[in-house]
Amino acid sequence: MDWANLTQQLINGLSLGAIYALIALGYTMVYGVLRFINFAHGDVFMIGAFAGLYVHRWLKPLFHWMPDFLSALIVLLLSMLICAVIGIVIEKLAYKPLRQRSRLTVLITAIGVSLLLSYGTQLVCGAAPKGFPQLIKNETLDLPGVVSMTMEQVVVLVVTVLLLISLRFIVQKTRMGLAMRALSNNPTAASLMGVNTDAVISFTFGLGSALAAAAGIFFAMLYQAIDPFMGILPGIKAFVAAVLGGIGNIAGAALGGVLIGLLETLVVGYSKNIGIPPGFRDAVAFVILILILMFKPAGLLGKSEREKV
Repeated sequence: MDWANLTQQLINGLSLGAIYALIALGYTMVYGVLRFINFAHGDVFMIGAFAGLYVHRWLKPLFHWMPDFLSALIVLLLSMLICAVIGIVIEKLAYKPLRQRSRLTVLITAIGVSLLLSYGTQLVCGAAPKGFPQLIKNETLDLPGVVSMTMEQVVVLVVTVLLLISLRFIVQKTRMGLAMRALSNNPTAASLMGVNTDAVISFTFGLGSALAAAAGIFFAMLYQAIDPFMGILPGIKAFVAAVLGGIGNIAGAALGGVLIGLLETLVVGYSKNIGIPPGFRDAVAFVILILILMFKPAGLLGKSEREKV
C-alpha cells in the first residue's frame, strides 16, 4: 500500500471534512432546539463566503499594514458576525411566526428562504463565479514521506478545532448553553423555569450561522472561487453528515462531517482501485444517507426516540 498517498488523501479529506462539520453543526443545533431542518443553512454558508469577499475589498487599504494572519482573522470574524445577524433576522422574520404550525409548513418556508437567498445574491452580486482573494500566503509545508500540506489547510484545521472547542465550552459551561440544552430536552419545562425561549432560539440561529460563515470562508480559501449557488451541494452533504452523526448531537455532527469529507476524498484518490469514477464523489454522501436511514436511523451517536401515537 502507498502510505504516502493514503496520508495525503487523509489530510485533504480532513480539510474538507472540517468544512462539512462546521456547516453540519448549524443543522444539528437548530434541530436540537426546534426539531426542524433549516434548509436555508447552506445558503448562509454561501453568504459567508461573499461577506468575506466584500469585507476584504472594503478593508483592503488597511490590510497592507497588517500581517496576513491578522487581516484574515478580521475578515473571518466580521463575516461570522454578518452571518450571525442574518441568521437571527431569518429566524425572526421567517420561522418565528410559524412555530405553532406544522413541520411541513416550516420545511416549505425553509426551502423558500433558501431560494430567496440564492437568487437574491445572484441579483445583487451577479451570476458569474468570482475569484476569492488570497487571505494568507499560500505556502506548502513538506511533511515526512512525500506528503505536503498547504498553509491554508493548516489554518482550516487549526481554526476549526478552536471553533469546536469554543462551541463545546459555550454549550457545556455557559448559562446560554445550559438554556439551549434545557430547551432541547424539554421546551415546556424550560419555559416554565424562566428560560427566555426567544433569546435562546435567536442565539442558536446566530451561532450556527456564524459557524457556517467560517465554513464558507474556509471553502473559498481552498477552492478560490465562489458563486451564488455554491451552498447547495455542501449544504446537502452537511445535512447528510448531521444525520450520519446523529441529528441533534453536536459531537455527532462534527464526526459525521469529518467522515463524509474523508470518504469523498478517498473515493477520488482511489477511484481506479475501487472502480468508481471521480465524478461520482458527490453520490457518496447520498449513498451513506440511504444506508444510515435503512440500518441506523438515529445515526452513529444519536439515540432512538419513541414517539407516542
